[in-house]
Amino acid sequence: MLSSVWIALLLGFWSTLYLIDVFLKSKKWSSRQYLHFLDKSGLSVSVCQLRWYSSMFNRCFLRMGQWRPGFLRLWFTAGVFFALVAMLLSVFLLSLLAFNTIRQKPVEQQVLTPVMPGVNLPASQVWYYMLTLLVCGILHEVGHAVAAVREQVRVNGFGIFMMIIYPGAFVDLSSEHLQVVSPLRQLRIYCAGVWHNFVIVIIAIIILLSLPVLLLPVYSQGHAVAITGVEENSAVSGPKGLFVGEALTAVGDCQVTNTEAWRHCILTSMKEPSLGYCLPVQLIGQLNTTPKNWTQPEKGDIDCCNTTSATHLCFLYHTKTSQDTSYACLPARTTTDRPVCKLQSDCYLPGVEVACVYPAVDNQTKLLRIFHGRRPPLLFLGHPLDLFYSVSVSNYVPNTSLVPLNLPYIIETFCKYLISLSGALAILNVVPCYALDGQFICHAFIELTLRSSFPDPEVRGCIFSIIIYFGTILLIINVIFAMWTLLV
Repeated sequence: MLSSVWIALLLGFWSTLYLIDVFLKSKKWSSRQYLHFLDKSGLSVSVCQLRWYSSMFNRCFLRMGQWRPGFLRLWFTAGVFFALVAMLLSVFLLSLLAFNTIRQKPVEQQVLTPVMPGVNLPASQVWYYMLTLLVCGILHEVGHAVAAVREQVRVNGFGIFMMIIYPGAFVDLSSEHLQVVSPLRQLRIYCAGVWHNFVIVIIAIIILLSLPVLLLPVYSQGHAVAITGVEENSAVSGPKGLFVGEALTAVGDCQVTNTEAWRHCILTSMKEPSLGYCLPVQLIGQLNTTPKNWTQPEKGDIDCCNTTSATHLCFLYHTKTSQDTSYACLPARTTTDRPVCKLQSDCYLPGVEVACVYPAVDNQTKLLRIFHGRRPPLLFLGHPLDLFYSVSVSNYVPNTSLVPLNLPYIIETFCKYLISLSGALAILNVVPCYALDGQFICHAFIELTLRSSFPDPEVRGCIFSIIIYFGTILLIINVIFAMWTLLV
């Protein structure tokens, strides 16, 4: 959850900004210049909100709306069909969700989930969320503006705003022009925003699926994973540990080709017994540094090295001459450089007695060799989950140090947020609810389809009011249920 310090800073910022605005407006020596500045810059301040409005983009909207009129007509007509289908789909989904929630029937996937920074949104991804909202809002309003120009409706101006930490955009259209154009032309204008949100989703999906091809010249895939983060003070950090930017290729005899293989190798190391290493019995005797007075304890952990060593580890093995388990304190690096074995029969050298030595550790602790780059493999002793949670990896391995390591992650995350938030805006905005695009879409659609069947405007107005009341109540119920599920 967001810390109280950040909440206090946020409230302090907006309170200070609002008080400064009120102070400058109330003083005679500053009010005239300050109001002139606000009028010239297009800025306005209110409670927990900062707005910027300008007509400087009107000429751009005019050029865009006059580009290929025939194509734009088909483009925004397709948006009308999408919006009407999406309206039916959104009402159905919200009704089903509310019905299942009232019946206390489990819902596998929550259709409507409020996003609250610090609650269900990691603080590290707040900037992705804010940038996505701003991009989706701007392109949504640009759709309205271009469609309005195409339908001969004047655009007065365009603006963006920040409400607490939620950014957005808005476009100011001439209400007089909107009222005189036909219902079909109104529909093209009103549906353009959600249509552009849907197009954003399609583009983000295409980029996400084609990302490996797009990044192929500077990133490689399929042979290793790139280390993107290492937890401080973990078992694999430090001068002799893993470093950000290295290519991790294998964990023991398990090849790591992508993030899924990385997870598979960790799970496999947890389930399977620790690997052994083939050493000649004579070499074991030469390398063994077990104290002469050491005796095997009857219970508890076995540490034949009798001390915590950074280079040696206790191993167990069997020989042909003795069925009892033998223990030896051996240098871990030298021992693990030998051939790997799972059974005693895996080790064979002509004329030499060879034993398969295993780390003398408990069932949860594993000795793993982590192959990373050109350096000797890192020896990890501990629970494999500690290794998994200490290291962050990516499928994209940079071909050169000049390209950013986290660029693929940034693009992937941004595309996923675009798909999620822009899709949600497209679905929710078409709900026939007050203050949403669905309100105006519903009104224009009723005027287009029911004018001949119900000539009386009051009858059409009654039908419109019933639909809007239903959509508004439906959305409010779902928001309440979603907030209850999130916070309780």
